Amino acid sequence: MKSNRRLHKTVLGLLLSIVLAALPASAFAKNDHILVFAAASLKNAMDGVVDVYAQDHDTDVRVSYAGSSTLARQIEQGAPADLYVSANQSWMDRLEDGGDIQPASRFDLLRNALVLVAPRDSDTALELNRATDIRSVLGEQGYLAMANTDAVPAGVYGRQALQTLGLWQSLQGHIAQAEDVRAALALVARGEAPLGVVYASDAVAEKNVRVVAKFANDSHDPIVYPAALLDGIDNPAAENLLAFMRTDKAAEIFARWGFEVVATD
Repeated sequence: MKSNRRLHKTVLGLLLSIVLAALPASAFAKNDHILVFAAASLKNAMDGVVDVYAQDHDTDVRVSYAGSSTLARQIEQGAPADLYVSANQSWMDRLEDGGDIQPASRFDLLRNALVLVAPRDSDTALELNRATDIRSVLGEQGYLAMANTDAVPAGVYGRQALQTLGLWQSLQGHIAQAEDVRAALALVARGEAPLGVVYASDAVAEKNVRVVAKFANDSHDPIVYPAALLDGIDNPAAENLLAFMRTDKAAEIFARWGFEVVATD
């Protein structure tokens, strides 16, 4: 299995070299290049961190956002990223077990919370407990927007929380599963879903939704975002960016977008 991944990486690396060789010189205005794979829920915050970092570094930083599961599978297939920030530990564990990251570089970067949101102009009011009747709020034709509940961290956490409350079974057939948490958020923001389960940081990022209720932290696994360099990466610029993510300057940006920064030793 691991030898196949190495082969995939070698082939993709050669293809990437050919593509880069064909690009005009203007494409390399920066001295260093970094490709970050980051969970979709990080978009606003990570964009802000990268912008501030770029002000003091002659570095071209590109960030690819998607569900943590999608990104992890791409990494396993040899995607040429430098570092990965996941929305849960499981997908980072899987990559570490497969030899796809540098274990010594791994650390817990952020924490998040899980909330129930509704469109901004909705007057829905709910308390989350075992007596909550989410189905009646959804109506016969309404759906609860969630990220994929089998693979995407936000969806997995959401399923755990609803199961803890004893509400999961009653919602079967009334859940709209999206490819990632930002896609689920968009369904609510556009009024296509009356309710959605997303991260607290997503509610901060989207002005067209409002928080109806917060899920208790003990209703699901801790929401932790680990970060690490990928295996075989020897890129000082990527190491510098990873270190910058742990600075006070970066912490201010993450906190502004609703994340809790994990304290460093």
